[in-house]
Amino acid sequence: MENIANIFVKSIFVDNMIFAYFLGMCSYLAVSKNVKTSMGLGLAVVFVLGITLPVNYLLENYVLKEGALAWLSPSLATLDLSYLSFILFIAVIAAITQLVEMAVEKFSPSLYSSLGIFLPLIAVNCAIMGGSLFMQQRAFANIGEATSYALGSGVGWLLAIVGLAAIREKMEYSNVPKPLRGLGITFITVALMGIAFLAFSGLKIG
Repeated sequence: MENIANIFVKSIFVDNMIFAYFLGMCSYLAVSKNVKTSMGLGLAVVFVLGITLPVNYLLENYVLKEGALAWLSPSLATLDLSYLSFILFIAVIAAITQLVEMAVEKFSPSLYSSLGIFLPLIAVNCAIMGGSLFMQQRAFANIGEATSYALGSGVGWLLAIVGLAAIREKMEYSNVPKPLRGLGITFITVALMGIAFLAFSGLKIG
């Protein structure tokens, strides 16, 4: 349980998808204009990560990697399907994203309209795919650790986009130099937030 909590906290602050790996920057910069829309997209990312990464963990450990199919038949113990992991991970992500898109359209049409093209683009958000690939690389001991990492990564992405959105809303009332208005001051703000998050890299988390 302690290791699961450590993975969760570390994935939010130390291994933050935005500030540590710069994954998902396109939708992060485009949608972070107001807090309400950013919160909606952030929650969608948390949900998609929280579902797809455990599913991909099961695929990886019980179907794809060498020896994973031994439970099915001893003759399949040497079969290695890991070359299919990339395409199958994407298929799972696309399917879950489609379900999220349909749910948001049905229950919150205003949010669906605000998010526009960026909601279906969760399927190609590299933060989502990055989570599954990091899971594969780190070889978590069980599905609990994988799920903790998924939720922590999603919450980290959510905090990053909501934080930037809140700052951008405040900057609407600031006297920003004309050449820096828009994406210029946003890039500077993101850089400063990234530097601030570097402070968490000094945390000793098991």
